[in-house]
Amino acid sequence: MSETIVLTVTGMKCGGCETNISDKLKTLDGVLSVSASHKDNKVEVGYDPAKIEVEEIEDAVIDAGFSVE
Repeated sequence: MSETIVLTVTGMKCGGCETNISDKLKTLDGVLSVSASHKDNKVEVGYDPAKIEVEEIEDAVIDAGFSVE
């Protein structure tokens, strides 16, 4: 079973930022899909809640150098 969350992420300025976040999140066990938009300041993440918690996803975004609101 999977769930989807939409995070408001600040600090993304370009497509490269979107790629950095996507690549970082896709390495996490339990993350199934990632769609990032610097124009909308949004990152949509499909994940398996049995394998990963929302807090871990948020921490990975912060570790990549961005802020989660």
